[in-house]
Parts: sequence; C-alpha cells; structure tokens
Amino acid sequence: MSCVPRLPVALAAALTIAAGLGVRLLWDGPVPKYAGDALYTVLIYALIVLIRPGIRPWAAALVAAAVSWAIEFAQLTEIPSVLRPVLGSTFNPPDLFWYAAGAGAAFAAHALWLRRPPAHP
Repeated sequence: MSCVPRLPVALAAALTIAAGLGVRLLWDGPVPKYAGDALYTVLIYALIVLIRPGIRPWAAALVAAAVSWAIEFAQLTEIPSVLRPVLGSTFNPPDLFWYAAGAGAAFAAHALWLRRPPAHP
C-alpha cells in the first residue's frame, strides 16, 4: 500500500475547513448542520492520514467514524464549556449517520487517489 503525500492531505484538510465554513455562510437550517457533521468526520479522516500516511482507507474510515461517534456519545455526559465549540454539547442521533457518510466519502476519495495511475515526468 502506498502512502499519500502529506501536502495533498493538508490541502484537503484546509479545503474541508473552508467548505464547512462556506456551507454555514451560504445556507440555513439542516443543510449546514448535517454537511458540517460529515465534513467534521472528513477533517478527522484527513488528520489521521496526516499522522499515518500509509494507513489503509478502510482503517482510516473506521477510526474517523469511531472518533466522531465517541465525541457524539460523549455529549450524553457533561462536556466542559471550553470544549463545547469543538465537541458540541447536545447528542443528536441523526449526526451518527452523517459521520458515517463523511467517513464513507473520505474513504472513497482516498481509495480513488491510491488507484490513480502513477504520474510520469
């Protein structure tokens, strides 16, 4: 299994943050909320790949979804106020689906990247 170079992953993470902020600026209602959930998991996925560039897409997807789900279930307990802007504060079951959707989208993009033909100079 080949590694994904860190620069494209860092750019993908930056674009994910920009997309999340853009969605919130452009729409109201459930669209930005659930898109934000999916993008949150995509960002976690990108951070995992930055840390472990050789990780297999399925493993990165499972870890990203698990981290997102763990954070969501932690909202059933008292989240310290300083962490609420990042971790949220209210458990919402539909979020679990959107985290899985984000992990699936990131998995697909990662797998496609690894299957692309090698560039020749």
